Amino acid sequence: MTLSQINYKKAYFYFNFCLKSGTIKLVRKLMKKENIISIIITLVLAGILYYLFLPPINLHSLAFLTFVLFLIFVYTLVLSVLSLFMSKKAKIALKSSKFLVFSVMGVFAFITLSDIICSPLFNSKSYSKRITINTDKNFINDIKEVDFSKLPLLDKDSSSKLGDRTMGRMPEMVSQYYVSDNYSQINYDGNIVRVTPLEYNGFFKWLKNKDKGVTGYIKVNSVDGSSDLVTLKKGMKYTESAFFNKNLFRHLRFKYPTFIFGDANFELDNEGNPYYVVPVMKYTAVGLKRDVKGVVVVNPITGDTEYYKLNDIPAWVDHVFPTDLIIEQVDDWGLYQKGFLNSVFSQTGVVMTTDGYNYLVLDDDVYMYTGITSVSTDESNIGFILTNLRTKETNFYKVPGAEEYSAMASAEGQVQQMKYTSTFPLLINLNNRPTYLVSLKDNAGLVKMYGFIDVEDYQKVVVTDASLGIEKAKDNYLNSVPSNVTGNEEEKTIIINSIKDVMIDGNTYYYLTDTDNNKYRVNIKVNKDILPFLSKGDKVKVYYKLQNGVTELNKLEQAS
Repeated sequence: MTLSQINYKKAYFYFNFCLKSGTIKLVRKLMKKENIISIIITLVLAGILYYLFLPPINLHSLAFLTFVLFLIFVYTLVLSVLSLFMSKKAKIALKSSKFLVFSVMGVFAFITLSDIICSPLFNSKSYSKRITINTDKNFINDIKEVDFSKLPLLDKDSSSKLGDRTMGRMPEMVSQYYVSDNYSQINYDGNIVRVTPLEYNGFFKWLKNKDKGVTGYIKVNSVDGSSDLVTLKKGMKYTESAFFNKNLFRHLRFKYPTFIFGDANFELDNEGNPYYVVPVMKYTAVGLKRDVKGVVVVNPITGDTEYYKLNDIPAWVDHVFPTDLIIEQVDDWGLYQKGFLNSVFSQTGVVMTTDGYNYLVLDDDVYMYTGITSVSTDESNIGFILTNLRTKETNFYKVPGAEEYSAMASAEGQVQQMKYTSTFPLLINLNNRPTYLVSLKDNAGLVKMYGFIDVEDYQKVVVTDASLGIEKAKDNYLNSVPSNVTGNEEEKTIIINSIKDVMIDGNTYYYLTDTDNNKYRVNIKVNKDILPFLSKGDKVKVYYKLQNGVTELNKLEQAS
């Protein structure tokens, strides 16, 4: 037998096998006119919808599965209609509807089963470990005494008003652009600022300006309130308000078709160059256990992109982990530490985050903080968490005290006749005490007063006219509400050499010197039962924080 005969027999055998297995029948069916037309229409519509809605090609994405289901629906609908009108065959339409039903059932079964298997019902421990939280931290040891020259007093709302005012001074730009509400808080060049890009003011303004791009961004100093419109030599062409392929997310989708993106943050590198930092999300099953696996950094001027894994992210990037993701993960940590059943029934030791959050800047990184309260929501906190938004390092500080909204209400109550509203508190270390700092605003959003509230006792609250400055507000608070010992002060026993009382801003202070000629000052509220009766030669035990000049006493006791 020749080689050609052998090959002929193999080919005949393969053809016969395909014929019997139905492969050729399937191909014939697919080659029917109505099938070809249905596929073409579905593919065209798929391309249009993909371009418009940009779903990630990823089985973990609900958006992608919804996209697939819709295309199956379109295909079966078109095929059914064409079959009825072109072939006059109702059987094909019936088969198409069955195909649609089974496809929908299959996708829903995939979503439901995978999500049940990967849900907290069976994996509560893994949910509680989505974030690692250090629980053995001390607030006073970790958080430095507040430096008001580096404290972000302005919140996003105030920054937005300042940015709009700055933009309003540029009439030639107002007609072409508007200010985005991005306002990312970052640490730039040693300053705490909020930055936000300008955006195209509609489609026709984009058409007019697309060649030069968006020519600037707004920078607002969160400490002193100064704001600037920074003009760029080359404009930003890849932005969220751009159209077609210059749109930021469309540009990203075509470069990374499988990535699931979070919200973009606008940031500056160390030289002041603008970038979009876009987190890349990962999921378990469909939409469960959301987390960040890296970021894509986009140069909006050139369109250049770079994907960084978590360990390789540049140091100038401040926002990697979204705040809502951190809160979600901390809530899972507080909910499932003792298992799923405990989270539903006995709820022993179950805690959760409070409703709001704010930002601090520590050691050149931006931190998010929020309170931790019991699941019973009893308007008190058991402590706080601080999370580094670049590294996700999270610390829990056990500081029992007032829940943030209770503290806000306490500050508003001091000036209730003015009807001022409080900003969400800043958490600071003031004189070795965890303290809330709030701004009280009028109806126009202008800051009228500053309020200091003791975290552990929100009845200790002092508000001061903002025109007097934050330092004066701090002094008023410390003069009115003396601190208690926190375990971090120095202590010693002294013999009084001289003592004199002085009235300052309606508060009585005692100035003491000891036999070594050291000088001390103490508010009468520290110990009103002893101070008025002290005299030269008395021996007292004092607690204080080391400083130059006159030493402020936090506590004073009669020594034996």
